Amino acid sequence: MEAPAAPRNPAEVRLTIDSPERMRDLGRRLARLLRAGDLVMLSGELGAGKTTLTRGLGEGLGVRGAVTSPTFVIARVHPSLGDGPPLVHVDAYRLSGGLDEMEDLDLDVSLPDSVIVVEWGEGKVEELTDERLQVVIHRAVGDTTDEARRVTVTGLGERWTDADLSAVAD
Repeated sequence: MEAPAAPRNPAEVRLTIDSPERMRDLGRRLARLLRAGDLVMLSGELGAGKTTLTRGLGEGLGVRGAVTSPTFVIARVHPSLGDGPPLVHVDAYRLSGGLDEMEDLDLDVSLPDSVIVVEWGEGKVEELTDERLQVVIHRAVGDTTDEARRVTVTGLGERWTDADLSAVAD
């Protein structure tokens, strides 16, 4: 009898991003890996660059409309200008509940046809799918310009098992 395969480590890449423009570039590179049905969770303190990264994702996906923080409207849908998936950009910062509170947004309905990006989604949207791209952004310790960020991109679930996330490194 053959022993069961060991669980595979998630795909992961760590980067240092030194400016807002390079954060947008990272978003554009990440967009090349995304397809309809993908969930991207963004984590990081206020001002870390989550929305800047999402602007780059929107540019890379070729969606309509300026990508701005949806903090007060909670979610914005950016339709594709071509044949790609729409981008659903969610800011869950103001939501205190878990998936129950998120259900009003119908993310589970949108997920198969869209790329969904959720800022501040920890503990709120993980139940949507086991397959997600998790992006954690931290201010670099000791950076005197306050521009540098340490970014960790982790692919979770079978969708990302064989993904070459090194393609997002510049």
